[in-house]
Formats: sequence, C-alpha cells, structure tokens
Amino acid sequence: MTQSLQKLFTFDKFVEFLQTQNENICYELYDGNIIQMPQPKGKHEEIIAFLAAILGYEFVRLKLKYGISNKGLVQLENKQSGYFPDILVLNLSNLINEPRWQEESILTQRESIPLVIEVVSTNWRDDYYKKFADYEEMGIKEYWIVDYAALGNKVLIGDPKQATITIYSLSDDGEYRGKQFRADDRIESPTFPQLNLTAQQIFSASY
Repeated sequence: MTQSLQKLFTFDKFVEFLQTQNENICYELYDGNIIQMPQPKGKHEEIIAFLAAILGYEFVRLKLKYGISNKGLVQLENKQSGYFPDILVLNLSNLINEPRWQEESILTQRESIPLVIEVVSTNWRDDYYKKFADYEEMGIKEYWIVDYAALGNKVLIGDPKQATITIYSLSDDGEYRGKQFRADDRIESPTFPQLNLTAQQIFSASY
C-alpha cells in the first residue's frame, strides 16, 4: 500500500520537500498529498531495465531524438500532483520549451512526453485509475500498464487473472483507447509500430 504523509502540499512545496529527502526513497504527489511509493521488487526493476534497453535501441535505429529519464518529474496541469513514471520517454527536441527542465527536471508539456510506462506494484489502483485519468487529461499520446504479477482486479485483467500489458493510445476525441496483450501476443505500440516483442518477453525481461 502507498503511504500518505497526511499533509496538503502545493506542487512547488513538494519539489522543495524532495530536495530534503533520501534519493533512495521515491515520493509522488497526489492531489496535494505526498505519497511514499512502495519499494519495488527485483522483477519490477528487471522489466524496467529491459524495456529501457529495447526502446533505447529503437531510438537509435529510427534516428529519433528521444531519450529516457528515470528522474524526470511530470507536473499535472492545474493540479497539485506530480509523478515519476517507471519509464518516461522524452522528446528531446521539445525540452527547450520546458520552463523548468534545465534546473529542476520537471516536465509540463505533453509534447515532451510521447510515451509513459508504469510497471504495476502493490499500488496497482494508482496506475489503472488515477494515473490513467491524469495522463489522459494531460494528453500523453501513449501509456503502457505492465501488470506482470497480475495484481489488477478481474474486471481489468480477466477472470482468471493473468499477467497483462494494456497499451492505451490517445484518440482524436482526447480519450484513451486500450488494447491488452498476454502470453505470446505481439505488442502493438502506436509510437513504435515496428517493435517485435511479445508480452511474455517483457514479463520475463528477456528474449
């Protein structure tokens, strides 16, 4: 379970708070509440490392001016909320337009973020509900939820529950449309349509 510190903060106060904390502990801001994130399991980190390597190769192969940050803080417009996605793909060309990037590694514009990925932990409701709604509202074009341990409820990932990757893409009406991938399904990424990768390869973090 996530743990709230039970005090309302503005986003700027949250940024000040982060500067006083141990970097080994991750916090996020949910509607003014500072939340200590659960310590990730080893498999969680293996999947992040695997996907970062795969996507990094795609950036080079396709000659895209993209990069990956694991310290970039996403500020939600008109909300006292800020998230550190497990994988945050950066459009490096747009960073010049980000007013807080150079000094604080804060992103405020959808144009800077072509893709975010959350690897599900015990706080799965945040990924499936809260972050889903906030990333959609911000206009981030693609959002992956990698539920390798089948932690989401049966409505979300099926009955019986099974490891599932849900890939959401932003439609013309500004709402996410999702598709699910399991086992040997080849994933379909609108941002990286040439990815030749199955759900199981992601879950096992290996080819």
